[in-house]
Amino acid sequence: MTIQAIAASHEPSGRHQSKKAAASGWIGSALEYYDFFIYATAASLIFPQLFFPSDNPTVAIVASLATYGVGYIARPIGAFFLGHWGDTHGRKTVLILCMLLMGASTMAVGLLPTYQQVGVLAPLLLVILRLIQGFAVAGEISGASSMILEHAPFGRRGFFASFTLQGVQAGQILAAAVFLPLAALMPDEAFNSWGWRIPFLLSFVVIIAGYIIRRRVDETPAFTEESAHGEVPRAPIPQAFKLGWKDMLRVVCMALMNVIPVVAAIFGAAYAVQSAYGVGFHKDVYLWIPVLGNILAVLVIPYVGNLSDRIGRRPPIIIGALGSGLLSFAYLYVISIHNVPLAIVMSLLMWGLVYQGYNATFPSFYPELFPTRIRVTSMAIAQNIGTMITALLPALFATVAPPGSSNIPLKIGAITLAITTISALAALSARETYRVHLKDLGDPNAVPVDKADYEKIRAQAIANPALS
Repeated sequence: MTIQAIAASHEPSGRHQSKKAAASGWIGSALEYYDFFIYATAASLIFPQLFFPSDNPTVAIVASLATYGVGYIARPIGAFFLGHWGDTHGRKTVLILCMLLMGASTMAVGLLPTYQQVGVLAPLLLVILRLIQGFAVAGEISGASSMILEHAPFGRRGFFASFTLQGVQAGQILAAAVFLPLAALMPDEAFNSWGWRIPFLLSFVVIIAGYIIRRRVDETPAFTEESAHGEVPRAPIPQAFKLGWKDMLRVVCMALMNVIPVVAAIFGAAYAVQSAYGVGFHKDVYLWIPVLGNILAVLVIPYVGNLSDRIGRRPPIIIGALGSGLLSFAYLYVISIHNVPLAIVMSLLMWGLVYQGYNATFPSFYPELFPTRIRVTSMAIAQNIGTMITALLPALFATVAPPGSSNIPLKIGAITLAITTISALAALSARETYRVHLKDLGDPNAVPVDKADYEKIRAQAIANPALS
């Protein structure tokens, strides 16, 4: 039997729409994370004044950043529901559901009254909508990653799955790009009064465009094959914990890498912009820092995804974790000395380049740790528990290093490096998956394809557009 015939017997039959699935994942993630990150930007820059007025600026900052964290607290709840839905009803349907929930809740934030208008009802409504946002986004990455992975040809799963996170970074660019001209061109009074609402109201585009895009992709061959054979589980959640709890624990620890986006875009924004810290970055100046980092990330991600198909998933994740953790010290230090050019350079290094070793690789590595029947459930629950833990960090950072305290870069950098080290160790303990066929994924005893045979199969997948 030829290498290709052996490979075919270990891969699901049916039509593979690798490029269409990757495009759908990219566009859907970009639109959905545009919603998620315009909230993050607003929580750092303007929500402390609009929804949490206080004589104590530290209290307002901590309260506003805590509402950002509330969205992450809702994510494990959404992961249980949406992960179950994705493994029982299909990857396509769960992604459409995520998109509709996210678009509607984000648009509603743009219609909220402020604290000055309705008092405590304003922050209460804000928290409720943030909970819906967190619930909705819980199924996005796991659903999109699983869909792309199951459509991709063997040997190219890392490359195609990386487009999920390239879309996430593009969504962040779009979120900041909408805020940038508003913050730069509008008077502060107008921006704080009604200008901030514009990015949220634009989310109606998410509802329309996302629904159209995601309807055009077929369900994955792997899920379709399981459905035809009656192997779709009725209760994937108990199976996930029974069969995959060790790898779920690894994913929880690796997902703590979300500390780097927290440092770069959430605490970093409050530290640089909020007058209480005394650094004094202007809003529109600071917004350019993560934007430029994300632009570089968009360029780097496919190359790292492709690299993970050549050398494996673990090396890029480990290097990305330790390297970005170390760079967090320098990033916060250059903000503290109000050096804009160096802050941009450090953002490009920490966020745009080194962190992408992790960021570009986990969309293939996480789902590859689990079998098809529990893939979305296992990844969604584990990843969202990890990110929920990191969501508590902005408020923790503001408490540990409040305005007026000393050695802020050292304190926050030390916590960041400790967390990224945990992520690196979790990746080191995991089994390598890039040379394991799709039907064998999730089996701890699966034998990887011989390196030389794998390279031949991969070369054929690259050379033959019909396979991609």
